[in-house]
Amino acid sequence: MPLRLVFMGTPEFAVPTLRVLHDEHKIVAVYTRAPKPAGRRGLEVQPTPVELAARQLGIRVTTPSTLKTPEAHDEFRAHNADAAVVVAYGMILPQAILEAPKFGCFNLHASLLPRWRGAAPINRAIMAGDAETGVMVMKMDVGLDTGDIALSESVPITDETTEVRLRSYLADAGARLMRQAMRALERGTLQVTPQASEGVTYAAKIEKGETRIDWNRPAREVLRHIHGLSPVPGAWCEMPLEGAPHRVKILLCEMASGCGEPGAVLDDRLTIACSQGALRILELQRAGKQAMNAEEFLRGTPLRPPPRLS
Repeated sequence: MPLRLVFMGTPEFAVPTLRVLHDEHKIVAVYTRAPKPAGRRGLEVQPTPVELAARQLGIRVTTPSTLKTPEAHDEFRAHNADAAVVVAYGMILPQAILEAPKFGCFNLHASLLPRWRGAAPINRAIMAGDAETGVMVMKMDVGLDTGDIALSESVPITDETTEVRLRSYLADAGARLMRQAMRALERGTLQVTPQASEGVTYAAKIEKGETRIDWNRPAREVLRHIHGLSPVPGAWCEMPLEGAPHRVKILLCEMASGCGEPGAVLDDRLTIACSQGALRILELQRAGKQAMNAEEFLRGTPLRPPPRLS
């Protein structure tokens, strides 16, 4: 028999998992974060991607502000769920919620635990220069991403990997992995293994102060920093344009030949010197403008040596 599932998620990353589980099981409720103000003036509210998908699928949606009250616990228990599936929900699940479903709560986490527990595992894996990352299905406990592991899939990280590309891949891979886990749970064959006690790292939320590019670092470190934040929130620097410094996001780059003072523009193809080596900027975005490739940018905004980026 199909499982009775509660689905708990918020961003676009969670939508593929919701859709594949809806095809095979009974989603009795979807929990997501409340709509937020949108637009320049914040006069409209924008439902989360998960809420929009759930309503398209005809699933009941609930947006509680807390899960800590007895009323919230009673409402959750009333779903009589076999399991809860949690994908980037954004709220801590208290013990009463974790214990409510018959088989427990299962989280899809975008790293190879115990590395990168926490809020920003995709960004941190790229920014740290990791050779690989992945997704894991974990049976949740009260700790921060400390539960036992059911299934995992790894993926390499290269110099071409950006956060948005990796997130898209892991969203689809994670949906397949969670489908596999719920099929095994339905058959009674799902097995879990405790996480390793060594190699624990934490993926703290990205802070604004981390987004400025430091050209005084080696080129590959700068590349990984840029790609780990692309396109949101975006790594940025200041360019001397039209006689004044302008803030510009760098969205895509590649390793290049050359050397010079960190931040120096080495040629008319946007090759920029770092403390060791150089990068070529491939895609960038001025504040308030659309993203564009370097060739388009340079046609309208020539930037040739000797300017420096800061």
